Amino acid sequence: MKQDWVPPVIIVGLALAALAAIGNPGTWLTLTIAGLAMGLLIFLMASGLTLVFGLMDVMNFAHGIFIAVGAYVAASTLKYFSGAAEADSLLANLGAIVPAVLAAMVIAGLLGLAFERLIVRPVYGQHLKQILITTGGLIVAEQLILVLWGAEQMVIERPRELRGAFVVGELALEKYRLASVVVGLAVFAGMMVLLNRTKIGLLIRAGVESKEMVEAMGYRVRRLFVAVFVAGSALAGLGGALWGMYERNFTVLIGAHMMVLIFIVIIIGGLGSVGGCFVGSLLVGLVANYVGFLSPKVALGSNILLMVLVLLWRPQGLYPVSRQ
Repeated sequence: MKQDWVPPVIIVGLALAALAAIGNPGTWLTLTIAGLAMGLLIFLMASGLTLVFGLMDVMNFAHGIFIAVGAYVAASTLKYFSGAAEADSLLANLGAIVPAVLAAMVIAGLLGLAFERLIVRPVYGQHLKQILITTGGLIVAEQLILVLWGAEQMVIERPRELRGAFVVGELALEKYRLASVVVGLAVFAGMMVLLNRTKIGLLIRAGVESKEMVEAMGYRVRRLFVAVFVAGSALAGLGGALWGMYERNFTVLIGAHMMVLIFIVIIIGGLGSVGGCFVGSLLVGLVANYVGFLSPKVALGSNILLMVLVLLWRPQGLYPVSRQ
């Protein structure tokens, strides 16, 4: 299949146009890194929902709860590693942040497993019921978070070595944003390899096209799809943990607030397309930072305008997924 290079070229063109409008290369590079970091964090949160919709045809409006749980679990876990988080050593800091992120992914994944079995499974293939029942599940889960953690604003501190920025002249690159870029790119690369270069990815894609054929070969497609749902929930937990550290202060609505951007990204990229989700996330992150600097009054609606422009050009998104 021929690769469509137009969307990536648009990202480059957007960055060059922003450079011309901003004028200062140092400011432009700072905004670009910030936009890439924001976009890749959004990708981490949106990729799980993209997998679930693209591979399982499930419209999960409660996806935001996995983001919130990831943020809360990471914040709580980091408190137990406060000594390592405050050490003047990157290795010690990683010894604090890695357990926090892993705990967020595990708890979000387990919640996703329970969610799939109790709420989603009875309404497979029924989109309207999926929207209604997952929205109800979101409300109930948010109230449970309030019971467990309280209604107060949650505070999560970044490890010492990820605070501050590298400053070179007028250029300031935040350490945490650079780390977010690295993590986001690594997750995207891993997802593409898994889906396109492994037997598990082949079985998942084949199961989407013809479930009966894969089952006739002796594979249990249902278990594969449950694993996809759990993996999508765990990715949302990862994104929530990192986004919580990005924001530093959040409430139970952290996931619900991000769902607007997540749906914009998924629609722009093409429903169910991991590559489209990646490109859409970068576009959203860059546009938000560039427009926020150049014209703050327009920033609030900039991503809605971006979605409208993309859909006028390509109504099915940047990389539409063909279905049989």
